[in-house]
Amino acid sequence: MGDKKSSGSNKMRRKDYEAELAILQGRLVSLQDWVKRTGAKVCIVFEGRDTAGKGGTIKRIVERVSPRVFRVVALPSPTEREKTQMYIQRYIAHFPAAGEVVIFDRSWYNRAGVERVMGFCTPQQTEDFLRMAPLVERAMVDSGIILLKYWLEVSEDEQTRRLESRINDPRKTWKLSVMDIESYGRWYDYSRARDAMFQATDVGAAPWYIAHTDNKKRGRLNIISHLLSQVPYEAEPMPDVKLPPRQKPGDYQEPTLTLRQIPTPF
Repeated sequence: MGDKKSSGSNKMRRKDYEAELAILQGRLVSLQDWVKRTGAKVCIVFEGRDTAGKGGTIKRIVERVSPRVFRVVALPSPTEREKTQMYIQRYIAHFPAAGEVVIFDRSWYNRAGVERVMGFCTPQQTEDFLRMAPLVERAMVDSGIILLKYWLEVSEDEQTRRLESRINDPRKTWKLSVMDIESYGRWYDYSRARDAMFQATDVGAAPWYIAHTDNKKRGRLNIISHLLSQVPYEAEPMPDVKLPPRQKPGDYQEPTLTLRQIPTPF
């Protein structure tokens, strides 16, 4: 999987991380303004090993931008009706329109990963998907969508550490699913599925970008920085904004109402 030290093996001070993140989030706001102004369409796909940090990275991307522009899509298991549709049909409905950035927290590539490994689809269905995906993505790009695909890779030891943390920390147990436990024992089945997916779908129109995320802080910064470098946005200068003077109270008086105030234990 290439250079496994690409996300940095040394710990990063939180103060340094937050300073760099603030700069990148400011640039994301500029990207947002450009998307709105130009009607651009951006689609970002996040895939990767369980616990590799997809959710945390996405959270930092959308933390300081508008949910009206940046939309996160994390689809549940398909309904009985959706199972009868063309496989990619339910994903197409969420593709971006003009002025939108859509982020898929897992995507149509479920078919090449978890569905293949866990036996939720047939080998023929996986083969059909791997043949079809590049054609669909070429159509997306030809329609004007900027498509970015990220694979987050984490080491075996770090995945073990993070899963054990989820087991032992009541704040994180919601992140732990039966599928996570089952998948843990199938590391190399997932490796084979990942390799086959890359071989079939790492194409010029929509290549895969790999991020090693054993170091979460560095991984997040590297991904956001790369994302910004792949979208040809142009930042506009900030307008000179001045607050107007507040009006005089005139005849306004505070009403004598009995309202319920929340407790203030802090």
